[in-house]
Amino acid sequence: MTRHVADPGVDPPLQETLRTKLQLVSGVVLLTDRRAARGDLRDVVAQAVAGGVRCVVLREKDLPRVERLVLAAELRPILAEAGGTLIVAGPDPLLPETEPAPRIPSTFGGAFVALHLPAAGPYPPPVADLVGRSCHDEAELDRLTTEDYVTLSPVFPTRSKPGHGPPLGPDGLAALVGRSPVPVLALGGIETPAQVRACVEAGATGVAVQGAIMRARDPHQVATTLTIAHHELLQKQPPAPTPPTRPDGQRPRRAAADRAHSGRSGLIPAWARSAAALNRNPEQARTKPRGDT
Repeated sequence: MTRHVADPGVDPPLQETLRTKLQLVSGVVLLTDRRAARGDLRDVVAQAVAGGVRCVVLREKDLPRVERLVLAAELRPILAEAGGTLIVAGPDPLLPETEPAPRIPSTFGGAFVALHLPAAGPYPPPVADLVGRSCHDEAELDRLTTEDYVTLSPVFPTRSKPGHGPPLGPDGLAALVGRSPVPVLALGGIETPAQVRACVEAGATGVAVQGAIMRARDPHQVATTLTIAHHELLQKQPPAPTPPTRPDGQRPRRAAADRAHSGRSGLIPAWARSAAALNRNPEQARTKPRGDT
């Protein structure tokens, strides 16, 4: 049976965790790139958070682990102070040996573990509280198992990866959102409020931004502008249904449509019409130690 966040059978603590997950994969999400940043990466992130960003994906995968560990430790308090969360790119959560008290309750106890994985793997994902995956086409969406959200890219031509594509465009994004079993963050070349609107109207729950904020002379202003654009658009639209959990880790049944989506796109996302969006099964996950694949 499909278990929705609002179902009476779902424990209140789990309901709150599921709502928190949905909030994390909406709005403006920042991907770090210290090489593109005009200033110190920590300062750029702090300015973006002051501008409304509440979720940051730490990339910098070329750095030695010890340096990434230090960077993660420095960025987490910046986000935590604003009620935000750091997601780490890769299967290593970069947690210190002594974990601080979690701001978000973890399924496993200790710190909240949030990971973002590449399309290439690992499959299945490591057990974590929140798992995202980079996707680019239908084949990669079809490989999803227990992920909580995906990025779809590139939506627009991007200066960060010239020649990467071809760009999906809003129509291509809408088509893939319609096939995705989980919520989607649009990624690639998103620099203006008009592009944010196009992505949300195509069915994305939010946008992932890298270069527009990293390269900006005023990261605070850019983050504020994009965040306001997303917020204003949502204010004008009916609320989307609360996405349900996936029962027992099963893949969603894409044929089961309830037509209850908010109407942002003519193509109703699979996650809005089946048991898919916030799909970690806590009882099943507890049987596996963190980090197993």
